Amino acid sequence: MADSPDQTGPASTTATASPEGAAELAADLRACLGPLVRRLRQLKPDDELTLSQTSVLARLDREGPATSAELAAGERIRPQSMGAIVSALGEHGMVARSADPTDGRRVLISLTEAGRERLRGTRAERGRRLTEAIAEELSPEEQRQLAAAIPLLERITRRV
Repeated sequence: MADSPDQTGPASTTATASPEGAAELAADLRACLGPLVRRLRQLKPDDELTLSQTSVLARLDREGPATSAELAAGERIRPQSMGAIVSALGEHGMVARSADPTDGRRVLISLTEAGRERLRGTRAERGRRLTEAIAEELSPEEQRQLAAAIPLLERITRRV
């Protein structure tokens, strides 16, 4: 990232139409956005959920009830690890277990209202911190440049 207002960072020198320029720009973008995403995910006060727990709550919120095995596959972790995550979330009342209405042998895990509220709080805190960083670190012109880049990033995201 830029150290002073007259520096624009490494990506400014790589924006060319060549395949090599696109590859270098992609590397710069990964190097920039990867740490940002990781930092946002890692932000957690002492009483906040782990990254794995938050990810499971977000998946249940996005996709609806699922079995523990389905959650494990979706998160690409071992079923035993998912069992521990689901148990911890259940102890805090954030998920509930119920019999699958179409197959009584299966147990579905679903998000409770308490889990949904906790997820909203986590997202709000991450949003607050990102907003604060943008407001404090970027000039109004830099904020406009960032806003102009968002549609481009969204297009890339849909393509990847």
